[in-house]
Amino acid sequence: MDYTLLIGQLSGHLASILTMVAYLLRDILWLRLLTILSCFAGIAFLYMVPPKGPLWQPIWWNVVFAIINIVQIAIIIKERTGIEFTEEEKELYETLFKNFAPFEFMKLMRITQWRQVAPGEVLATEGEPLSEVMMIYNGRLSVERSGTPFAELHDGNFIGEVSFISGGAATATVRAIEPTRYLAWSRKQFDGLLNRNPSMRLAMHALFSSDLSRKLARRKPSFEAKIPVTLQHK
Repeated sequence: MDYTLLIGQLSGHLASILTMVAYLLRDILWLRLLTILSCFAGIAFLYMVPPKGPLWQPIWWNVVFAIINIVQIAIIIKERTGIEFTEEEKELYETLFKNFAPFEFMKLMRITQWRQVAPGEVLATEGEPLSEVMMIYNGRLSVERSGTPFAELHDGNFIGEVSFISGGAATATVRAIEPTRYLAWSRKQFDGLLNRNPSMRLAMHALFSSDLSRKLARRKPSFEAKIPVTLQHK
């Protein structure tokens, strides 16, 4: 048995399997790592199996692909190490954004603006377009429709997430009840960041869904239960 040929053929299968698994991964670091291993397995196949000798042209291209991914891995590791949170960022990460990788959360914080509003100030107006997505850090806001309050927002609630997802205008007016500190993201920057990072988009949509569920659970009912009336016939 030609063990060199056997090893080469196994390397070819391994290269295909590693590439397939890499495409199934969401973490870009692991995707690139498996891609590098796939390149090396492919090099072994191209060197050992061809009957007329190594296929140098695809071998060198695999070397180039492996080098590119090695450089990108070094950049990713540099981005992911040495991350330091402020006390506020640490609180947010440990409570609301724990489904994000630390480096993903820091990307989000880089485009964040911290703001403060006084009682009576309006953050969103019903029917008008919103240029930002907001989240309450500390405070209390009133949600109004047609001038009538119907709900309140508290720490951790988002403002403008429905408008961001649907692309429409604000569905209600949001007004500060007490001094409120909040985070704001430009919709354009926010959308661009999520488009560049699919895993962040999935995590953010899960966060939006959880927030909407909490809002619906606290929302005042729009009707009152009626006492059943029994009709008596004489």
